[in-house]
Amino acid sequence: MWSLETLGRVRLSRHFYMRDFLYSEIGSFHRIPNIPEDPDLAIAHGRRLCEELPDPLQETFGRIAIRSGYRSPELNAYGNARKLNCASNDANYGHHIWDRVGPRGPGAGTSLVIPWFADRYDGGRDWRDLAWWIHDHLPYSDLWFFPKLCAMNLSWSEAPRRTISSYIAPKGQLLAAGAEPGEGLPERQARYGDFPAYRGIAYPAGP
Repeated sequence: MWSLETLGRVRLSRHFYMRDFLYSEIGSFHRIPNIPEDPDLAIAHGRRLCEELPDPLQETFGRIAIRSGYRSPELNAYGNARKLNCASNDANYGHHIWDRVGPRGPGAGTSLVIPWFADRYDGGRDWRDLAWWIHDHLPYSDLWFFPKLCAMNLSWSEAPRRTISSYIAPKGQLLAAGAEPGEGLPERQARYGDFPAYRGIAYPAGP
């Protein structure tokens, strides 16, 4: 039997623990516990998410800020019913709801901000520079960008769709599932040529 304290201490990857993804502003304000119905499945999918996406982001850009991670079905349904920026449970299985398998199979997602890029975005940097960097470096499934801080919804899936969309101008879909980028690789690389080296941050040696 999992206790909430034990669950929070589970290490998902080199840089992240389950506790990093359990905090919910909706849950805290409305007093709804954000506890997985199937902790083992949530951990398994959360590990894949962190190893594939947040870890390499942090090892490239420095600390990233998790805005929203795991949501229990109860919490997500509450937020959706009250229009608190939560999609339906069916739409979030395999995304924010890690312990339910979505229509495309196992998956998990998170909302995050990259402070390094947010500073440049505030100075006028195009969100598509970061979108194409992620496309060319990470095995993401779905990627959505939002105007505040250039935050993003980023998901991992065993059957990735590789879609990119945005609420930032130019709004809409930048890349559809199965489509090729409208910009060639040299053009995309020119957009992010000044980005830090991929996983280039040096950390102290492990044990």
